[in-house]
Amino acid sequence: MTNPENTINTCIQMLQMIMEDSTIPRNIRRVADETRQVLMDDSQGLGLRAATAISMIDEISNDPNMPVHARTRIWELVSQLETVPLD
Repeated sequence: MTNPENTINTCIQMLQMIMEDSTIPRNIRRVADETRQVLMDDSQGLGLRAATAISMIDEISNDPNMPVHARTRIWELVSQLETVPLD
């Protein structure tokens, strides 16, 4: 089993890639940035950060303007975050 801290860091990198992809609509990149900020907030536990991030990402995952490659990345990101145990 991987370290939850490593999983969070991997997810932060994935969100950074989404934010830098100009083919993804701005509203989705904005939510990716907000989600990244939540994951980087050390004042909360890892489980709470992961659960909050999943909730935020879930809101945009069904956006009809999202390109297929971005939707695949989002699903991969959610799968990674679901492995983080709740505190």
